[in-house]
Formats: sequence, structure tokens, C-alpha cells
Amino acid sequence: MNEAVKVDSVGPGVAGTVAGAAGHPRLSRTLRPRHVAMITIGGIIGAGLFVGSSAVIAAAGPASVLSYAIAGALVLLIMRSLGEMAVAYPEIRAFTEFARLGLGAWAGFSVGWLYWFFWVVVVPVEAIAGAVIVSHWLPLPQWQIGMALMAIMTGVNLMSARSYAEFEFWFSSIKVGAIITFIVVAASFAFGFTTFGLTAPHAPTYGNLVAHGGFMPLGFTAVLAAVTTVFFSIMGAEIVTIAAAESQEPARAIAGLTSAIVWRIMAFYVSSVFLIVCVLPWTLVRPGESPFTAALDTMHVPGAGTLMSIVILTAVLSCLNSAFYICSRVLFVLAERGDAPRWLVQTNKRHVPTRSVLLGSAAGFVGVICAILSPGVVFAFLLNASGALILFIYLAIVVSQVRLRRGREAAGAARPALQMWLFPWLSYITIGAISVVLLAMAATHDLQSQFWASLFTVGVALVAYAIRWRSRRRAVV
Repeated sequence: MNEAVKVDSVGPGVAGTVAGAAGHPRLSRTLRPRHVAMITIGGIIGAGLFVGSSAVIAAAGPASVLSYAIAGALVLLIMRSLGEMAVAYPEIRAFTEFARLGLGAWAGFSVGWLYWFFWVVVVPVEAIAGAVIVSHWLPLPQWQIGMALMAIMTGVNLMSARSYAEFEFWFSSIKVGAIITFIVVAASFAFGFTTFGLTAPHAPTYGNLVAHGGFMPLGFTAVLAAVTTVFFSIMGAEIVTIAAAESQEPARAIAGLTSAIVWRIMAFYVSSVFLIVCVLPWTLVRPGESPFTAALDTMHVPGAGTLMSIVILTAVLSCLNSAFYICSRVLFVLAERGDAPRWLVQTNKRHVPTRSVLLGSAAGFVGVICAILSPGVVFAFLLNASGALILFIYLAIVVSQVRLRRGREAAGAARPALQMWLFPWLSYITIGAISVVLLAMAATHDLQSQFWASLFTVGVALVAYAIRWRSRRRAVV
């Protein structure tokens, strides 16, 4: 086992490991299994499905179903790697710390801060998206609505972890209910049946799969190119490791959710997209417009636009709520490890890291201001600088899984109850697939700016760690 594993695997400081130590601030343990499950679902099902799927369908046609299947399989393998480490090292509560355990302190510092930055940028993105939707109903400027949404979610996350979880539970329940209803109605329509009083077509509509240029009208290359877009719309399952830290049985929760829930969510994604391209010709899907709304209009569902606006707003608020929570907990972990100011570890009587919540909120407000005052320069740079970060983070996590598994085997340790399938080959395939997606971004004209800006951000994090390491070394000397 490498030196980093020996040092870090026994040290305190990861969220949850000092919960029982007297005098140490600790997070709560009030989340129930239903909360953690819905938080996981909410982390994956967002506006990327309800709106972002339009870009994928327009780019790949009916074969976009394959793009979702490929990206979903990759996410499942990543989560399986994560689940193995979570069961083998139950003292680790934030998935970013597996990089520290497997690769060393530099990786823990870098991955932690990069993940925090990624979600800090998500906060203003979702706040503005929610403001755009609400502005259709309220005659107020979008910036005022955005600020109000930020203030509301800040208050929710300051109350308690249970408050955040309850909000997320109901947000996710609405999203899941909407998807299941859509699948039932669209499947009935596509196969020529009548459901909920809706008029069915005279014949099944699944001929749309091949009627407009074939199932793969733009070729298999377009299917592979669309995987990059799909991947970003379905990431977020890893937040289960962060939320589980505040449940009563973290390791058990993670083990159960890293595989089973991901399977179900991928079924939601693939089934929904498949039925959309069955119900209406893919040539009618417009990028940036919800294909769900278009499909519901085709099926003559009354008030389809309003219904989907409500669902999309729910998805946006869910993601905004989760982004606040993730930012505060990741910052709490970094502070415990000494990679952020120690005063951020302070919690209130409800075990909420209030200072971390407020710092993340302040960064989010700055992002909203940038989006309003300089959307084409400052905010565009922030978006680009975070675009590919999640891929670099996932890459570090899977490499860590390989190193930790090799180290455990070399030390003669027992195999964990949850293991990566066909180790090490599927782990290597996962590493290769993530690398291919990154290379595809670098080679795709529309995504090059995100790749290079994100690579610059990674470089900044590594330089920051080098500076911190040198300052600590000088202090010791």
C-alpha cells in the first residue's frame, strides 16, 4: 500500500470521522434512507433531462437513446468504483477524500477545491434559470427573482440538514412522479392505446424511429459525439457519499445506492428519450426547448407548456438546493483536513456548518451578479472553467480505486463486500472512456474552450497546493 494510504487512512478530519470526539464540531446524523435515496435521484435528474435532452436528440436523432445508454453505463461504472471504496473505507464520508486516500494529499486538496468550485458555479446558473421561468408568472426583473431564490435556499440550508433533505425529497418526488406519468402516457400513445382520456393515434407511432432518415440518420459518429453532452446532464450521483455522511448508516446507504438507484435512473432517462422519439419525429425537436413539452403537445395534453414549466422549475430548484448543500459540506471537509480556514469547521447547535453555508452563498451571489453584469465575459469564463472539471474529478476517483484495491490486495486485506465488476479490466475501461471523452472535448470546436479553461483551473488548484505545501514545510522547519 502506498505511503499516502498509510498516512491518510488513519487520520481524523474527514466529515463524520470525528463525530464522536469530544469538543469537535460534527455534522448531524438525522437523514433517513428515503432522504438519501431522493437526494441521489435529485442529483441526477435535473433540467439536463427535461431541456438538455433536446440538444442530444437534435444531434443524434432517434439513436440518441444509444448515447444515453453509453453515458449511463459509464456513470454506473464510476459509481461502482465509488461504492467499493465507500464500503472498504467506511470512515470516509466525502467522495473527494478517496483521492487523498489513494493518490496523496495533493489529490485530496485539488479534487476537493475543484469539486467545490464546480458546484459554486452551478449555484448562479440554476438561480438564473429559475428566475427566467418565474419571470413568466411574476412581473419582476429576473435579477431580483434570482436573488430571492438564492436567499430562500440559503435559509433552507441554514436551518438543518433535515430541512434540506425534506425539500429535496419533495422536489425529487415531483420529478420522479412527472417522469413516470410521462412514460405511462407516452408509451400508451406510441403503441396506439388510450390513457387518461387522451386520444390515441389510429396506429402505433414507433415508426418515427426510422421514418426520418433512419434510426441513425447522422451516423454512429454523431452518437458518440453526443455522449459528451449526455454525460454532463446525468452526473451528480456522487453526492450520495456526501449526504450519507449525515445518515445513521452511511456505508450501508452508499452501498445500496451507488448501483441500484443508478440503474433505475438510467432506465428513466433511456425510456423517456426513447418514447419522445417514438411520439414525434426527431426533426421537430428544437435545441433549447423541452422535448417533453413538444411530445405532450403532440399527444394533445391540455396545459402541457405550463405543466412542464412547473416540473422544470422544480428540477432547477432541486439542483440549486443540492448545490448549496454540497458546497457547504465539501468546504467543511476541506477545513477539517486543514485545506481551508479552520473557522469554517464551526457548526451551530443543529450541527449545520453555518459559516461554510454562508461562504458558499456569498460565492453564489457573486456569480449571479457576474451573470447579470457580465454574462458574455466573466460569467462565460466561469462556466467554461468548470465545464470539464467533473471529468477530471471522476478520473482521479477511478484511478484512486485501482490504487487502493491493489494496495489492499498486496497487504492481504479481505475484499470489500461491494466490488468493482471484473476488476481490474472494467476499471481500466472506465479510465480509458473518461480519457476519450476528454479528448473528444479537446477535439470538438464547440467544447474546446471548456476543455482548456477547465485544464487551466486544474493547474491553478495544483499550483495552490504547491504554495500551501511549501508554506507548511517552511513553518515546520
